Amino acid sequence: MVKVSLDNVQLLVDIDKQPAFPPSQTTVATILSKEALEFIVLLHRTFNERRKALLANRQQVQARLDSGNYQLDFLPETANIRSDPVWQGPTLAPGLINRGCEITGPPLRNMLINALNSDVNTYMTDFEDSMSPTWNNVIYGQVNLFDAVRDQINFKTPRKEYKLNDKFENLPTVIVRPRGWHLLEKHLIVDNEPISASIFDFGLFFYNNANKLVSLGKGPYFYLPKMEHHLEAKLWNDIFNVAQDYIGMTRGTIRATVLIETLPAAFQMEEIIYQLRQHSSGLNCGRWDYIFSTIKRLRNLPQHVLPNRDQVTMTSPFMNAYVKRLINTCHRRGVHAMGGMAAQIPIKDDPKANETAMNKVRTDKIRELTNGHDGSWIAHPALAAICNEVFINMGTANQIHYVPDCNITAGNLVETNIVGGQVTIEGIKQNLDIGLQYMEAWLRGSGCVPINNLMEDAATAEVSRCQLYQWVHHGVVLSDTGEKVTPQLTEQLLNEQVAKLSKASPLGNKNKYATAAKYFLPEIKGEKCSEFLTTLLYDEIVTKKSRPTDLSKL
Repeated sequence: MVKVSLDNVQLLVDIDKQPAFPPSQTTVATILSKEALEFIVLLHRTFNERRKALLANRQQVQARLDSGNYQLDFLPETANIRSDPVWQGPTLAPGLINRGCEITGPPLRNMLINALNSDVNTYMTDFEDSMSPTWNNVIYGQVNLFDAVRDQINFKTPRKEYKLNDKFENLPTVIVRPRGWHLLEKHLIVDNEPISASIFDFGLFFYNNANKLVSLGKGPYFYLPKMEHHLEAKLWNDIFNVAQDYIGMTRGTIRATVLIETLPAAFQMEEIIYQLRQHSSGLNCGRWDYIFSTIKRLRNLPQHVLPNRDQVTMTSPFMNAYVKRLINTCHRRGVHAMGGMAAQIPIKDDPKANETAMNKVRTDKIRELTNGHDGSWIAHPALAAICNEVFINMGTANQIHYVPDCNITAGNLVETNIVGGQVTIEGIKQNLDIGLQYMEAWLRGSGCVPINNLMEDAATAEVSRCQLYQWVHHGVVLSDTGEKVTPQLTEQLLNEQVAKLSKASPLGNKNKYATAAKYFLPEIKGEKCSEFLTTLLYDEIVTKKSRPTDLSKL
């Protein structure tokens, strides 16, 4: 445990799990300077009450949906924003004009180097769904970005040397995804409550790197996750303005792409771009989280039960509608419309299976290009060649000029009936398997997990959890066995899966499947449906060797 002195504040930094071969000369004290912490405390005190009020609004929407007497619709009070044909997003920012291929992943030092060396246009560095937010992951993620921006991230281990292929300024543009509004950073306390994880992640990266990024010809760019209302985007916009003013940076230097990965946000796409205006760099189709949100928000309505997860595809009616509306909205307003994740990873020991998987990626990317997306996501560097091969056919750096016809109604966005869709016993087992494997890895500090030749993050585990809740809650009858999905059935299958995975675990009795199952069980029995798995599990990974650091004296 290292104590970092900050005048009246002592910040305890746990280094017990620092990498075995510490690759950085940048100290934690450099990242957590008194000036940087004063900045994030200012942001937290200024904006946290609004953040909490907006989170409460989400639950009011949920209660109205649960009543069965309320349907999501386009907001009448913002009709003037949608009908005004004149307003536009800003001129495209340096480094964000061509985004044909974007790679995503957590800010682990080796993964960050590999991503920056990939043949991609941009790199979404993820502090959210693909990172388990242990204190060490969060802080060393910031250290790694600090070093990358300054061309000092190269390092060696006894097995391998990691180094950037070029200077940072010539490599893919970095876009940082902070944690969502719902998450807290419980290692830091301000005025008797944990600091907002969103403000902490954004503020620390911005304060330490914004001016340096501008000097390199790019800028501080962000991906904003999990928003459900346009006023949540306005909150970010106000934070951006205060942050830029605080360091003397021109307003509009920050750019942010919003992930449309919640069902309520799909009804407010135009308003979200409008609220960010000079800071907007478009919208993204966050497909897995969008499926999760759709199940979660409509979970208590029997007419919206979805079938097995592998039958819910991008061509499903509600998914197709949301994609088309997003592209039309973005291009009418002059900003990027980014496609979704290809989660496949190479299958090295099975050429035939690998060819099938890569063909799926190619087909998916062709569909996105044809629909009008300006680029797409990949989870593994090996997929860059396929994504580039497809999106070079735009013929230009983007296709914002192409505004496809669109007449998507509110009803289209919730058209969840999938012809031929089935719920089966194998569907239950698949959800249990993926949910348990992901949760167990997350509890051990890994948020980016290869499972069944796919790179899974929190979103896919969320789909598993919410589907099981929904099937039990509505007593769905299985298509293959004729059984009714009951709490007893899901508990039995959970116990069987825990035993199977525990037996096969290379960690022996040190695995965390039992802990994962403890949190999973009430959800899959239909007893409760938590807002997020990550908040449900978070206390298990909070450092317990010391009290949280109180920043209130800053």
